Amino acid sequence: MMLMTALSGNSAPIDPARFAVILARPENPENIGLAARAMKNTGFSDLRVVKKGRLPAKAAKTAVHAADILAAASVLPDLDAAVADCGAVFAATARIRSVVRVLALSEAVPMMLALPPVTRVGLLFGNERTGLTGDELRRANYVFTIPQAGPQPSYNLGGAVLLTLFALFTAAGAPRPAADPPLLRGEQEEVIRLILRKLEEKRFVHGGNREHVADIMHDLLGRMAITAKDRRFLLALFTKGVDLKEP
Repeated sequence: MMLMTALSGNSAPIDPARFAVILARPENPENIGLAARAMKNTGFSDLRVVKKGRLPAKAAKTAVHAADILAAASVLPDLDAAVADCGAVFAATARIRSVVRVLALSEAVPMMLALPPVTRVGLLFGNERTGLTGDELRRANYVFTIPQAGPQPSYNLGGAVLLTLFALFTAAGAPRPAADPPLLRGEQEEVIRLILRKLEEKRFVHGGNREHVADIMHDLLGRMAITAKDRRFLLALFTKGVDLKEP
């Protein structure tokens, strides 16, 4: 099924099969059900839950008319498994991060739709109480936030999923030029690891700044949604073309 965008007579279809809703460590079963309901409301179906064990039966209580989405949901042991087939991951956060560039949802949606049609997009949402950890954010290419009136607490998890999917559902689309598809997230992560290793060899990265530099590199290179062409250039650049000396 193709979803038609609703805000413009010039609309282009959105393929919901490209998008995966990923819930990292949800605690409240009702929020899982609400996320499934939001997906049913907007035509999306790929639900992935990162947690130990099975989906709790109580999730069905709030998954009104979305039992099929819960039944087909993937329950995965870790986030790497959940994003393995994604070329681009967009993570939702309620906190402004000092190192990571945070987009507004209105900025993130056009970027999702501009990706090549073959790209699987992960929409990542964190734990209800703690949100996404720094390590979990490193699995994302982009970080976005949903605007709200302060100082109101962050949106409920189910509400955040619904608002994000509704923005996609109603976004006006248009034909876009073809672009190279991003590598899968695991391959992108390997590129970043290799570059960090090269920086360690050049003694730019050391024990005192390793985590800080890793955060910056994940934010900077993650936003590129690295393609195969990018990988060739970046690895050549950091292998042969960069002579870094710490100030």
